[in-house]
Amino acid sequence: MNFLHGLLVVLQVVSALGVIVLVLLQHGKGADMGAAFGGGSSGSLFGATGSANFLSRTTGVLATIFFVATLGITWLATVQPKQGESVVDRVRANAQEVAPAAPQTNEIPK
Repeated sequence: MNFLHGLLVVLQVVSALGVIVLVLLQHGKGADMGAAFGGGSSGSLFGATGSANFLSRTTGVLATIFFVATLGITWLATVQPKQGESVVDRVRANAQEVAPAAPQTNEIPK
């Protein structure tokens, strides 16, 4: 479980950074008019509209990976405990491991 959780966290962080970078690389809606008057985007690697399609599709894929990783982390955090084990049992077990029981005395402190 811990390996899967770590893998999903790494996927989530990498896809989040990728989405941030790709969104910053994309042009806004108003940038098309500026490109029509000599912006030079037609000479790019993907052509005049190819880069917009490539960047938007890649952003969509990374966003999907981000959401799937988020759902996976959430599912792992809410997996049902073993049969017959409750949250109270786990808390009691952790409390017994952390602090030893105080000694029982019948004396009343003065």
